[in-house]
Amino acid sequence: MYDPARALLNLSPSGRIMARLGLVLGLAFVLVTISGCPSNPVTTAVTGKVTLEGKPVAGTITFLGPENKSAMGPIMDGKYTVSNPPVGKCKVTITGTGLPPPTGAVGVGKEIKDTDPSAKMKDKMPPTGGGEAPPAKYTSPDNGLTYEVVAGKNEKDFALTK
Repeated sequence: MYDPARALLNLSPSGRIMARLGLVLGLAFVLVTISGCPSNPVTTAVTGKVTLEGKPVAGTITFLGPENKSAMGPIMDGKYTVSNPPVGKCKVTITGTGLPPPTGAVGVGKEIKDTDPSAKMKDKMPPTGGGEAPPAKYTSPDNGLTYEVVAGKNEKDFALTK
């Protein structure tokens, strides 16, 4: 009858080392597999709209959370998504770019002639986000805007006033 313990005793010293190494690596693999990453990791995100007296805002939104953690995202045409914001009560700041709303053409505010090289490129240009610039008071963390971020998907709209 085959006895694995006796077979290990009959190995050469280098063979015993390799057998032990294989055992340790196998055990490590099993432990990592059992305790590895969850199959459905929770990702946190906040999405929503930012308007100034009903008009879309363009700029950046920042969530300032506990332990000085923060996350930011662009606001385009009044819509934003911030990935992996800090979980907990956050102060929210909004900084504007004040870009004009998109018109679909390059050279907003001036007539484009057929001889202008940018006129030929207008159909190949990506859409640009535009919107109102929020008042400067919203750039301060003490502006009164807060939001309680929970793990998972969050939705929050911010209606700003002048």
